[in-house]
Amino acid sequence: MQNRILLIIVIVLGVILIVVDSSSNTTIFYSKKDQKNINVLDSLSNKISNIDLEEYVVGVVAAEMPASFNIEALKAQAVAARTYATYKIQNSKEDFDVVTDVSNQSYITVDEMKNKWGNDFNKYYDKVKSAVNDTKNLVLTYNGEVIESYYFAMSNGYTEDVSLVFSEQRDYLQSVESTYDNSNLKNFEVTKEISKNEFCTKLEIDCQSINISNIERSNTNRVNTITINNKTFKGTEVRTKLDLRSTDFEIVINNDNVRVTTKGYGHGVGMSQYGANGMAEDGANFEEILKYYYKNVKISSI
Repeated sequence: MQNRILLIIVIVLGVILIVVDSSSNTTIFYSKKDQKNINVLDSLSNKISNIDLEEYVVGVVAAEMPASFNIEALKAQAVAARTYATYKIQNSKEDFDVVTDVSNQSYITVDEMKNKWGNDFNKYYDKVKSAVNDTKNLVLTYNGEVIESYYFAMSNGYTEDVSLVFSEQRDYLQSVESTYDNSNLKNFEVTKEISKNEFCTKLEIDCQSINISNIERSNTNRVNTITINNKTFKGTEVRTKLDLRSTDFEIVINNDNVRVTTKGYGHGVGMSQYGANGMAEDGANFEEILKYYYKNVKISSI
């Protein structure tokens, strides 16, 4: 009987994740499945692979952030990617935890890194690997739980509150100023031109005339809602339908064309990657970057 009880205890402990808060030395216990490996669905082959979590994070950082960025920004990206992956592992209800494309977070293999970086492969691989190793096992937690650590490329000068983009309530995903995201960055402001016919077809509106009204913007100047030909759209909906870089957009109707100018790139929630690099270049370390973009979080070790 004692042996059977001991066996049960060992099994239970085998599925408990221990998280140590590095700032307060507190330990958080999660009764979860194995979180040192992750099930990854390849969006092209539709095959699922079980990958070591740290190796997966290397592939995410390589895919998601320019390897030329400051090492502290790459470390911040590594923690954000690991945190997001751990959150998905804990909450997945599928046979896989994440997908390799932007529907979750992008991931590339070593062979794809070689194609991407060419002659710079060794230099950039070692740099990314170092950023991951230097932050090994570190994740972001809020109230004792691993957070959903959204991130994106470049803001319009401010990040956005998660409730306005994903209709979620996350106290740690509030809008903050991101001053390093500005017109000094390449492609901070981009204008694309499309035909009126394409514009109307994608928005499914009548094209005899185009009337834009009732533009409601958030405090960060992103479009919350907009009415076009008496049809009201969410800003996120227009961004998706027209394949825009962000929801901070201006629409100008010309003779036969529509010009749309955007600022920033991405959904705007969580950490700005270019903003993180700007902070790092100005002397901030990865912990300072993460705690700026994710409010009131702790950096913990799994």
